[in-house]
Amino acid sequence: MAGGPHFKLLLVGDGCVGKTTFCKRHLTGEFETRYNATIGAEIHFLLFQTNLGPVQFEVWDTAGQDKFSAVREGYFAGGECCIVMFDLTNRSTYNHSALWHQEVTRYCGNIPSVLCGNKVDLPAREVKPKHIDYHKKKKMSYYDISAKSNFNMEKPFLALARVLANDNNLQFIATPALAPPEAFVDFNLIRQYEFELATYAKMAVETEIRDGDDEVF
Repeated sequence: MAGGPHFKLLLVGDGCVGKTTFCKRHLTGEFETRYNATIGAEIHFLLFQTNLGPVQFEVWDTAGQDKFSAVREGYFAGGECCIVMFDLTNRSTYNHSALWHQEVTRYCGNIPSVLCGNKVDLPAREVKPKHIDYHKKKKMSYYDISAKSNFNMEKPFLALARVLANDNNLQFIATPALAPPEAFVDFNLIRQYEFELATYAKMAVETEIRDGDDEVF
């Protein structure tokens, strides 16, 4: 086992949103084109080198199918942080994100969590930036990602590592050794998405201040 802090990370979301592919892209650098449903849970150990030393995540990649719901409590036990993932081309997977996060919270309490929308490289995006607001209600970070194009692959782990270390100056000093991208994102479109996400986040903060609410909406 590598030195440095070690954290149990729960990776949750509906089946077929790309959770296992996301992990294996980090582990092997390759992108899997064939979908194989996870049975129960798979455990992956991901090591990141930072300016504060190594950080390791023990990633519990949990099955998204309902038939495994009875055993998830055991898999979630001892979870210290979480990534909730959905598919940007499938609106129902985003709608289920709140349920996944609530289930994690039920068993693990209010652990640091990040929301991710996968497959941003695909043109048939159903979940627009204006639709993505759950993370603001829970004060979670959010990232568009793409396992196929290597886009923002390290961002969820960096956000969690900073919270767990209680140090926003923490940086990764080496990037994952990923294979060349299998697809390419349209960076003009990405900039548009990022602008829209920032605009809606600013509107949420202004609404909070105006309404005097303690929670961001």
